[in-house]
Amino acid sequence: MAWFLGLGITGVVLLALSLVFDGLLEGVFDGVLDGVLDGWLSLPVVAGFVAMTGFGGAIALGAGWTGPAGAAGAGAVAGVGAGWLTYRFGRALMRDQTAVTPRTDDLLGTSGKVVTAIPADGYGEVLLRLAGQPLKCAARSTVPLARGAEVWVEAVPTGTSVVVRPVDR
Repeated sequence: MAWFLGLGITGVVLLALSLVFDGLLEGVFDGVLDGVLDGWLSLPVVAGFVAMTGFGGAIALGAGWTGPAGAAGAGAVAGVGAGWLTYRFGRALMRDQTAVTPRTDDLLGTSGKVVTAIPADGYGEVLLRLAGQPLKCAARSTVPLARGAEVWVEAVPTGTSVVVRPVDR
């Protein structure tokens, strides 16, 4: 029983270490098994297998269902199941993608308001909305614009500045 519990505890320790060293085992076989065992040799999968093999064997042995050899077999079956579930959950989490990150080019054509007056051919500030979030940018205009004027973005020369023109209504 002590061997099975030791194996289970070792698996739990490996699982805790996988938070720090994830990806360690994938690099061990560097290129030898390209694509064959992708994800199956990840530290969380190996740790799940080892932990469940130990604890499953301890449960089978402690319940009196079988002897040590049968407990090892039952633990291995439970370990394979835990490893498979860990692999599937890991793949599902890795495929979970967020929406596309907004880029500064997405500002082109948006409207906003002047928050710091813009002198002719000088800089002021405008408040724009990018992906629903307010964004304050330095702004240039060929004509002077007063605070509160509605503007339209014509160009985005840098990530923090825009060229605007007044909105005519």
